[in-house]
Amino acid sequence: MGKEVSNDYKIQLENNRGEIIIADEVIAVITGLAAMEVEGVASLAGNATRELISKIGIKTLSKGVKVDVLEDVVTIDAALNLKYGFNIKTVSEKVQEKVKVAVENMTGLKVADVNIRVAGIEVNA
Repeated sequence: MGKEVSNDYKIQLENNRGEIIIADEVIAVITGLAAMEVEGVASLAGNATRELISKIGIKTLSKGVKVDVLEDVVTIDAALNLKYGFNIKTVSEKVQEKVKVAVENMTGLKVADVNIRVAGIEVNA
């Protein structure tokens, strides 16, 4: 699910002050940060734990996240490892909502879908 093709998305402005372009990597990082804030999420499927992110950097958060934008509408696919003992459905729904709100608030793009793939369960994460 890693990114292989980098795309940039242009935000249309009502004024004539220039343009705003957002790299898909930015949307993927926002997704990863939002997902990691949800209790029950152990890591992204690319093994980006909170500790690892602090050591090797924030770009690790895009691993396990695929972003597609078509006419200012975003579809996000995220693969996660959840902590053992948490309800998969509940955690996944919280991740979907948190990611949707974060991406829409930060980019102005509309999020149509946040698809979650539970790639694994981690014990003592």
